[in-house]
Amino acid sequence: MLAEIITIGDEILIGQIVDTNSAWLAQQLNLIGIKVKQITSVSDNETHILESLQQAEQRADIILITGGLGPTKDDITKHTLCKYFNTHLVFSNEAYADVEYLFSKFGRTVSETNRKQAEIPESCTLIHNYNGTAPGMWFQKNNKVFVSMPGVPYEMMEMVTTSVLPKLKEHFKTPSIFHKTILTQGIGESMLSDLIEDWENSLPNHIKLAYLPSPGLVRMRLSAYGGNINTLEKEVNHQIDLLLPLIEKYVYGYNDDELEKVLGSILIENNSTVACAESCTGGYLSHKITSISGSSAYFKGSVIAYSNIIKEKELYVSSQTLKEFGAVSQQTAEQMAMGVLKKYDTDFAISTTGIAGPNADGTDKPVGLVWIAVASKEKVFSKQFQFGDNRERNIQRATIAALAMLRKFILKQDIER
Repeated sequence: MLAEIITIGDEILIGQIVDTNSAWLAQQLNLIGIKVKQITSVSDNETHILESLQQAEQRADIILITGGLGPTKDDITKHTLCKYFNTHLVFSNEAYADVEYLFSKFGRTVSETNRKQAEIPESCTLIHNYNGTAPGMWFQKNNKVFVSMPGVPYEMMEMVTTSVLPKLKEHFKTPSIFHKTILTQGIGESMLSDLIEDWENSLPNHIKLAYLPSPGLVRMRLSAYGGNINTLEKEVNHQIDLLLPLIEKYVYGYNDDELEKVLGSILIENNSTVACAESCTGGYLSHKITSISGSSAYFKGSVIAYSNIIKEKELYVSSQTLKEFGAVSQQTAEQMAMGVLKKYDTDFAISTTGIAGPNADGTDKPVGLVWIAVASKEKVFSKQFQFGDNRERNIQRATIAALAMLRKFILKQDIER
C-alpha cells in the first residue's frame, strides 16, 4: 500500500515555514503499514496542483493533501479539487455547525468569509475539524483515496488521528505492524552499530532495525511486520531482551519517553529536588526540565551565570579559581554546581560551562569544550565533553548530556569518563 503526501503553499517553497506536517504524516502512515512513496510540495497555483494530483494518482493508492484551505483568496485548494473531481461546491450544514461551535467558544459570531468555509465539494465525504474552520475532505476516484486537510499542524493532526487513519485502516485492511523504539544516550550511531552487529545480523527477516540519530541521542526503532499484532509484540520484546545486556548502560527509555521526563519521574520517586547553574546552555537546560508538567514538584530554580561576576556573586565561585583555571574548567563547573545546591538548598544540582561557538570568546580553549558537573550534598562529579563548532547543536548536546548525567548520578549508575 503506497501513499503520497502533497503540501500546498507558497510559504513552504520560499522557506517562510518548515514543512513538519509531512514528517509527522509519514510516521503515522508507517505505523499502520502504509509506505510513503513520495512527498511533494507545490505552490498555490491551480496548474501545479492539478499536475501534482495527476502524477500522484499514477504513483500511489492514497494521496494526502495539506494546505490551501483558508478563507482568503490565495487559498485555492477547494476550487482546484472541484475541477480535478469534476464537481462543485455546496454548502454543508454539518461543516457549518462545526464552524458555529468553534466561534461560540470564543463568544464570536461567524463572519461571511468564515461562513464560506462550510462550502465543500459535493462529491467528497466531510471530515470534521474540531480545532479550526476548514473541514477535511475525503474523495475516492479509480480505487484511489484522496484526503485534503488544513495545513495548520494541530488541526491536521487531530483530524488524522481521530478520523483519517481509522478510515484508511478500514478501507484498505492494512497489514499488522508493531514498532518499539529504544532510546539511547552517550554513544554514537556507528559505535552502537558495531556494538550490536551480531545481534542485528541475527534478527528474523520480518523484524527490521532503523537508527534514528539526533544531537546527543540515538533512537533504535524495531519494526515487526506480519499477521497477529500480539505475536509481533512478543517477538520484538524478546529481541529487546536479547539486546539489552549489550547496551543497557546507554538506554534511558522507550518510544516517546523524553529524557527530561524520565529524570523528572526519578526525582519524584526519590522525593528529591534539583536546581541548575547554567553558563553555555543559557537557560535551555532549565527550559527542558520545566517543559514537563508537574516539574514544580522537583525544580526549585536556576542561575544563568553567563559572566564571571555572576558566577562569583551568585554561585560563590572563587575568583582565584576563575583566574587560575578559567570559566570553562572542571573546577569552575564543580563550584557552580555546589554553589547553586547551597543557594537553593536542593538535593541535587547541575551546572554547565563551555564554549558554545562558533568563536572561542578570546580564550585559548577549543570551541565546543564543555564541562558539566552534577552534585549532591555528599559529593560532586564532573565530566569534560568536546562537541563541534555549531552553537545550537552544542547547546542541545550539552543539555542532553547534563540531563543524562544527573539521571545516572541519582540512580548511582556508572558515569563514564
